[in-house]
Amino acid sequence: MEDGALLDIKNLTIHYLTEDGVVRAVNDLSLKLGKGETLGLVGETGAGKTTAALGLLRLVPNPPGKIVGGEIWLDGENILTVSEKRMRGIRGHKVSMIFQDPMTSLNPVMPVRDQIAEVILLHEKVTAAEALRKAEEVLGKVGIGSERAREYPHQFSGGMRQRVVIAIALACNPRLLIADEPTTALDVTVQAQVLRLMRNLKTEYDTAMIMITHDLGIVADICDKVAIMYAGDIVEYADKRDLYRNPKHPYTVGLFNSLPDIKKDESSLKPIKGLMPDPRDLPPGCPFHPRCDMAKPECAATVPRNVAINETHVVKCLLYAGPKES
Repeated sequence: MEDGALLDIKNLTIHYLTEDGVVRAVNDLSLKLGKGETLGLVGETGAGKTTAALGLLRLVPNPPGKIVGGEIWLDGENILTVSEKRMRGIRGHKVSMIFQDPMTSLNPVMPVRDQIAEVILLHEKVTAAEALRKAEEVLGKVGIGSERAREYPHQFSGGMRQRVVIAIALACNPRLLIADEPTTALDVTVQAQVLRLMRNLKTEYDTAMIMITHDLGIVADICDKVAIMYAGDIVEYADKRDLYRNPKHPYTVGLFNSLPDIKKDESSLKPIKGLMPDPRDLPPGCPFHPRCDMAKPECAATVPRNVAINETHVVKCLLYAGPKES
C-alpha cells in the first residue's frame, strides 16, 4: 500500500449461495482506513455491514458464504491470500472484533479472566501465570476489579459483559478494532459509558477502529470518517464534518432527514420511502433508484462510479458525474 493506509479494501465481493438464489451481500466494496483513525460504517439493517466485517476477519460462514473477489490489505498484507494458520495469528493480534451480543461471544462455563488469558497465550510468548496476570490488568483498564476476575459471564450485567468483550478484543493491542453495533443491547446511560470507554482505550492503545452502526449520533460522537453503506456497497465516504454539513448522496440526505431536529418545529419526519432491496434480486443500475426522489431514467440502466467531491469526500451517484455502463 503505497499511501501507508493501515487498511485498504479493493473491490470486495461476498455472496451467500442459497437454495433460493445467490445473495449478493457485499458488492465491489472499496474502502481505506488510516492508522489510528475511527471510521463509522453506517447503513440500514441488511446493508451488508456485518458481512463486510466478517470478510475482514475471513469469518464469513462457508458454506453458504464465499468471498468471490477483491483484496483486503491489512498492514501491508493481503489477508485473502494467506493460509488459515497465518490468519489465526492475525485475528486477535492485528485485528479484533467486538460483536453485537456479548452473551453469545463469551464462554458461559469459563471465568472471564481465563477467557482473556486464552487470547494472550495464543498470541504472546508468556507463561499461563503471566497471561492471567495480564488478563486482570486488562480487566482493570475496562473498569472491572481483580476481585471479579474469576466470576462467570452470567454474573455480570449486560454493560459489564460488553466491557469483558472489549477487554478480550484489546488484550493483544490490535492494530484494527471492529465494533459491530456494540451498544445496541444496552440502555442509554450504559451505552454512553461503554462508548466513552472505547474512545479512551482506542486513544491509549493507538488503535484504528471501524464502528458499525445505524446510529448517526454515535458516529458524530466517536468517529473521524464516515462510510454510508447501501445494498452491499459504499455510496458515500467522507470526513465526518464534511459529511454532516454537506451530505451529497440522496440516501445519505434521506438518513439525515429521518432524524428529529430539536431546532426545527416539524410535525413529522421525512422517512425514506420503500425498503432495502432483496440482495437476491438487486435492481439494475443504481440500487437506490427505486427509492430515490431525485432518480432519472438513466439511474435504472447505468451503474454510478465514485466521484471525488474533494480530497476527503467521495460519492457514488449519477447526479455528480457521468455514468459507467453496467
